[in-house]
Amino acid sequence: MQNMTFRKRSAPSVADHLHGGKNGPRYGMRSGIAAKNAGETDMQFQGVDYGSKMAGTTAMCWQEGSRLQVRQSEKNHDADEFVIKMIRDTNPQRLYLDAPLSLPSVYNTGKGDDYFYRECDRELGAMSPMFLGGLTARAIKLRDQLVKSGIEVYEVYPAALVRILSIGEFYKKDLNRFRMVLEGLFHLEVAAITNWHQVDAALAWFVGERHRKQQYRSYGRQNEGIILV
Repeated sequence: MQNMTFRKRSAPSVADHLHGGKNGPRYGMRSGIAAKNAGETDMQFQGVDYGSKMAGTTAMCWQEGSRLQVRQSEKNHDADEFVIKMIRDTNPQRLYLDAPLSLPSVYNTGKGDDYFYRECDRELGAMSPMFLGGLTARAIKLRDQLVKSGIEVYEVYPAALVRILSIGEFYKKDLNRFRMVLEGLFHLEVAAITNWHQVDAALAWFVGERHRKQQYRSYGRQNEGIILV
């Protein structure tokens, strides 16, 4: 995870991404922030289903023309290095990550009495960041590294998107039928998707698309953590 270098972009500058101009740092935790869409290309944002480090279950998804593309880490290979390499190769501006990117506020501010859940977790029925342990720590570390390189990282929750859009009939039950659901929803070819980790990466990507079009929902508190759906 050392010596991370990424291709520089002309606008906005890395400094703008890191410091957020007058609005402060962009950590994917601001309610109401809208993604820019002027002149975007297909790969400028990507969805990530973030899994255990060596399990081979981390998948990334982006749009290329009329279809979605996916890549997945290999078992016994470092998933974080996989994500970093993919970012070097494809140079996205934003990442929509299915993993906790903060802890309950009691750990940061000393206020409150909930040591397990953030407000966004309770609102969405999400798993506690504390239960996920090492995965949460890895996700926060990865987010911090990417933000320093000028990449915006947002926390998303694909399972909540499935509930909100009422598309759960075949979710995690029938992959072929759910791919048809995704094609109807995205208006894109999704034949490249071959497992449920890649499905969740595609759903994370779609949260990014909703964010770009300012059609997303946000849950939680800015000073603790925001989940986009």
